[in-house]
Amino acid sequence: MESKNFCLDMAVRDYECDLQGVVNNAVYQNYLEHARHEYLKTLGIDFAALTAQGINLVVTRVEIDYKTSLTSGDAFVVEVAMERTSPVRITFLQTIYRQPDHKLIVKAQVTGTAVGAGGRPKLPPELTAHLAAQLPAKELSL
Repeated sequence: MESKNFCLDMAVRDYECDLQGVVNNAVYQNYLEHARHEYLKTLGIDFAALTAQGINLVVTRVEIDYKTSLTSGDAFVVEVAMERTSPVRITFLQTIYRQPDHKLIVKAQVTGTAVGAGGRPKLPPELTAHLAAQLPAKELSL
């Protein structure tokens, strides 16, 4: 991913590894989720505040390609970019690279939406404003 995207440095903890000595496949989803939450914070989007307003951000689909494994103590970076994929859906494009060799570990697409009190999907204004600022004018007519 390009350097303009959000990046979060992390490291593998011993307990995240399975009997084979590699990070368990389910743990990568934790890494991806943590990075998404940290990214949203940088945009001024507060999960707790949205929940208090009756708006819940939810994941509707996760697609992960595992390229190679991390092991205990490995340093890595999670990169995050976000795009609007429909009027009510956003997709986070995420990669995990081992450091310092920048070897691709995971490539993922995580799609989600926001659900209001009535159970209907609707993206919050904080999110749509950020997405609108990123898109060329011709693409805003979703």
